[in-house]
Formats: sequence, structure tokens, C-alpha cells
Amino acid sequence: MGSDLRRRAAHESPEHSAEFIASAARLEELHECSALLRRTRMRAEEIVDEARALLAEAEQRGETDRVLELRVQLEQARGLYRKVLNAYVTICHKITEERQEILREHMGLSGAA
Repeated sequence: MGSDLRRRAAHESPEHSAEFIASAARLEELHECSALLRRTRMRAEEIVDEARALLAEAEQRGETDRVLELRVQLEQARGLYRKVLNAYVTICHKITEERQEILREHMGLSGAA
């Protein structure tokens, strides 16, 4: 599909081509943000898993004070994970919306020529 869009761009005015290039650059930025959030999400998952394992270990050993502290930390880790996950889902939706808008605009421009 990308090569098809490039071929159509060759037949458009310089203004339309510039708009398309700017849109493509914006999509690239969003993809980079998505990749960063994906890595952050994966790390947040690891932290939640580590906190869960530490809590289970403390419970097994009967370390009451530590169990209470680790439960609080696990809930904090889960809360932060939810924030990261929400941001990730939001940026993925934004990428999809912008991609569709670019394709709609580009297809409309190429059909008018």
C-alpha cells in the first residue's frame, strides 16, 4: 500500500505532496511514541509481576510488616501500570485515526486530479 501511495503522490501538486509528507512525518512521530509506550508498558508489567512475587514470598515467610508494605507497593505498581496502559491504548487509537484521515485525504486528492 505504501508504494501505491507514493506513486499517486507523484501526480499531485507540490502543495498536496507537502501535506502528505507532513502527515506521514506526523504518523512516524506517533509510531515512535507508541514504541516507547509499548516498552514502558512491558516494563510496568514486569514491575507488577516482581511486586507480586515479592509479596507472595513475604506471605509465605509470614513477614507480616513486609506483607503490608508490599501490598501497598503492588497496588501502586498496578495503578501506574493502568495509567501506562491507558496512554498506550490512547496513542494506538490516535495513530489509527490519523492514518485513516491521511488515507481519506490522500485518496480524495488523488480522485480529484
